[in-house]
Amino acid sequence: MSTPMANKNTVQRKWYILDAANKPLGKTAAQAAVLLRGKHKTDFTPHVDCGDFVIVLNTEKAVLTGKKLDQKYYRTHSGYVGGLKEVKYRLLMQSKPEFAMFLAVKGMLPKNSLGRSAIKRLKTFKGGEHSHAAQKPIEYTGEVR
Repeated sequence: MSTPMANKNTVQRKWYILDAANKPLGKTAAQAAVLLRGKHKTDFTPHVDCGDFVIVLNTEKAVLTGKKLDQKYYRTHSGYVGGLKEVKYRLLMQSKPEFAMFLAVKGMLPKNSLGRSAIKRLKTFKGGEHSHAAQKPIEYTGEVR
């Protein structure tokens, strides 16, 4: 008896909706990373990109616990002397909450070609509306149908 192995021709992708309203940012990002990676599927194969599409709604209502709003920073560096830019997460969540969710999910994916292709299937939205109704996404509640 052989173990079935998924490949890029046999992968069937679904669309899932995650609602981040009043939920911790990290827990929602972890759920999204599992769905993007495909680890919830029975035919998960580590070296094949077999994940699904994920739509994250209400990212501005996601919650950061503890003192993270004031103590956590998003840092970028240009490569030049004095080129460090820092933004507190309080300001980042007010101005670009979908980018904060994107960063959290990206950090939970593998740092290789599988992670780069998986992050392209993540769609984040500030409010409760999205533009992917034609794909007939399913509301993700924890169990996969």
